[in-house]
Amino acid sequence: MQYRGSCHCGRLAFTAEGEIRQVVECNCSLCSRKGSLLWFVPRTKFAFVAGENESSVYKFNKQVIAHHFCPICGCQPFSFGKDPSGKEIAAINTRCLENIDTSTLPHHHYDGKNV
Repeated sequence: MQYRGSCHCGRLAFTAEGEIRQVVECNCSLCSRKGSLLWFVPRTKFAFVAGENESSVYKFNKQVIAHHFCPICGCQPFSFGKDPSGKEIAAINTRCLENIDTSTLPHHHYDGKNV
């Protein structure tokens, strides 16, 4: 299935392809403040619709995840990084996807605070 998402103002828009089986709720210092519910897809299944070169990027801690956010509305709809095997992934904030009720998705709690 293909999903469409964006930041609040629409400057950063994208599609992501796959099946949302669960979302990850991380308690690290950044995710807990943002309230993101993350869905991970291979980077090849993520495509920009608008704003490919317009996002601002924030990295912290080990500097391995590029958290992309809109410089206009401040929303962070996705991040880019690598999975444990080294494959490029996109972490999609499912709260930024169209027509998704995140309360119906199984939640996996990840203890990012203690990693």
